[in-house]
Amino acid sequence: MIEQFIESGDWLPFAFAFLIGVSMLLYAILDGYDLGVGILSRQVDGEDKEKMISSIGPFWDANETWLVMGVGLLLVAFPTAHGVVLTNLYIPVTVMILSLVYRGVSYDFRKKVAPEKKEKWNRSFFVSSLLVALTQGYMVGSFVIGFKEGILGEFFSMSFGFIVTAGYVLMGSTWLIMKCEGELQKRALKWARVALWFMVLGAIMSSLAAVFLDTRIYDRMFSFPELTLLIIMPVMSIILTVLMHILCGVLPLENDKLSWLPFVISMFIFVFGGIGLVYSFYPYIIPGHLKITDAAAAPASLWIILVGTLVVFPFLIGYTALAYRIFKGKVKLLSYD
Repeated sequence: MIEQFIESGDWLPFAFAFLIGVSMLLYAILDGYDLGVGILSRQVDGEDKEKMISSIGPFWDANETWLVMGVGLLLVAFPTAHGVVLTNLYIPVTVMILSLVYRGVSYDFRKKVAPEKKEKWNRSFFVSSLLVALTQGYMVGSFVIGFKEGILGEFFSMSFGFIVTAGYVLMGSTWLIMKCEGELQKRALKWARVALWFMVLGAIMSSLAAVFLDTRIYDRMFSFPELTLLIIMPVMSIILTVLMHILCGVLPLENDKLSWLPFVISMFIFVFGGIGLVYSFYPYIIPGHLKITDAAAAPASLWIILVGTLVVFPFLIGYTALAYRIFKGKVKLLSYD
């Protein structure tokens, strides 16, 4: 029976949906913290700004590879769904892509231009980081409700833009807590506390809008046995939020103990949030409109794509792990000399 199931290829659409979900979650965590650092960079000047931006220097461009992987898999494994997404989100997608490009240009130019022009590129780096975060959050919100239009739909999508931006700032703050020392680390602890509760506020706003906008999510989450199975996620999220708030109040400790813990907690907050989102629209690839099995490419095509994916995926994970191993420890100022 198992052999027949494998040979039939009926599991392939779900395998690719899982790989897309993993890629997008890894992107949100990894590129999320460096976008957060970009947004926070406007809060400091001088050497502290250089330390902040240096902390993401070896990682930021590689982190974006996971976005390419996720979108690429969506295109080749679920071409119909890819078309629906781009049709409904072409404006925010365009803004996001242009912002990502401009962000990369700003990152390099700010270090190489004459000192009197540096502030212009610092500002550009901040603005482009903020636009990427806002557009990504807006797109996630719009996607979750099946691209519903109207005032409530826009409010829900914008609330998600607020949540994701606050979440990225939280990730960026906890990254700085882990990578920096002294006064900058103390400021990062304050930023983390503020971002944490702004994220909670955004979650409350979107939840209130969802009650009037789409009862599908609530019907599913508050029915039995789903309620029993899912109760652990909101409970764990609440526990992690409170723990993060308390931890940021007692750090830094002697010898910089536990400076890594806020970053790990923020990662788990993202993981629980991602699982909750996926569950809210499973088994749909386009919530309320297109199911995973209906949108998938032909099994023969998926087999070929799977072989390529199984080759590429370990390399992505491997070089990501290697980069973080090589550049572990506290931040040092980058030099182009």
